[in-house]
Amino acid sequence: MDTDTLRSPAGDETAGRRREQRGWYVYDWACSVYSTSVLTVFLGPYLTSVAEAAADADGFVHPLGVPVRAGSFFAYAVSLSVILAVLVMPLVGAAADRTGRKKPLLAAAAYTGAAATASMFFLDGERYLLGGVLLVVANAAQSVAMMLYNSYLPQIAPPEERDAVSSRGWAFGYAAGALVLVLNLLLYNGHDSFAVSEGMAVRICLASAGLWWGAFALVPLRRLRDRRAPAREAALPGFRQLAATVRDMRRHPLTLAFLLAYLVYNDGIQTVISQASVYGSKELGLGQSTLIVAVLLVQVLAVAGALALGRMARRYGAKRTILGSLVAWTATLGAGYFLPAGAPVWFFVLAAGIGLVLGGSQALSRSLFSHLVPPGKEAEYFSAYELSDRGMSWLGPLLFGLTYQLTGSYRDAIISLVGFFVLGFALLARVPVGRAIADAGNAVPERI
Repeated sequence: MDTDTLRSPAGDETAGRRREQRGWYVYDWACSVYSTSVLTVFLGPYLTSVAEAAADADGFVHPLGVPVRAGSFFAYAVSLSVILAVLVMPLVGAAADRTGRKKPLLAAAAYTGAAATASMFFLDGERYLLGGVLLVVANAAQSVAMMLYNSYLPQIAPPEERDAVSSRGWAFGYAAGALVLVLNLLLYNGHDSFAVSEGMAVRICLASAGLWWGAFALVPLRRLRDRRAPAREAALPGFRQLAATVRDMRRHPLTLAFLLAYLVYNDGIQTVISQASVYGSKELGLGQSTLIVAVLLVQVLAVAGALALGRMARRYGAKRTILGSLVAWTATLGAGYFLPAGAPVWFFVLAAGIGLVLGGSQALSRSLFSHLVPPGKEAEYFSAYELSDRGMSWLGPLLFGLTYQLTGSYRDAIISLVGFFVLGFALLARVPVGRAIADAGNAVPERI
């Protein structure tokens, strides 16, 4: 008998879904190198040094005639990129849901970000304004692309698979970040051996992240499928569309309650990620190479952590596993308060603790939220989720900075972040996720 006659429609559907899932994983592999090598490690210090080289005698640069302290330029550029993303994401999300054509929008965002990142190779001398523009474009484009990427999750994975699929995506991203960071570390530490200056080594690391992003983005763009959507009303301008999404969320108050809990504890997570290197260098007196190795350790262990917590979610449910990860975050920060200065080994232990809970808590939050999204509004709701992930994480850094300003101690600043995890735990524990999923119009998994 011909094998084609033995192939069932269900089998074809499963094979097609698996193919899409594998392509979906590769986008995390493609874009996470930008987050790791560009944002976390290299661009902040390098762009600040370029701005300082262009500064006047008082330490100010003057973009568009506005006086800005050189040391603040990077932070302001990041903030501007968030504002741009806030304007664009709701509009793009609504258009994606209305037309069902996410893939062209994902391609446009991904290659805009990749091109801007690759162009950072030309960031030398006193070209701080070029660096700021490229950062704003790349960061906003990455946020838009991640929103579209995340919105595919409910479409490529049935409810019982989402925790595992989301966790594998995060694991792919952290694995890529670790691999490229090893290559970056070899080039940066051995730049004399490669006959390049330290600045040229950094520029190569920055540009290579853009090339990596663009090259591997081809895989998901070939494998992911668009689903045609029924005609909907025209998309609204950025803030109006975001307001319309929030109004729609008010009809699903339990979804909104989860998003509030996520906003709180994710603020803590993002602040730990962004301020850990400051804590290591300023409070513990550790060098740049030590900090790069610590970031590398986080990347490697985040792969194992994401997969391990994904397995735990299958046994205990995503909500319980996330709550357990928040307890682990609290314990890790408590241990970090007592780290001795000048002892890299203990900082590596802290990095290991962060890595083990980082990937899993983020991956399971994404998959749990995917159950709470009304069908047909995936991109629109994930634009709000992405804003919570990237655009609303300002209170943690503010609290960190104010605590340091008032106490003069980075130890007090780092321990002040415990409150985000405690409050986030309390808010998440109160959300009846089973009822929230049913209220959103989705099937409730056997274990959630």
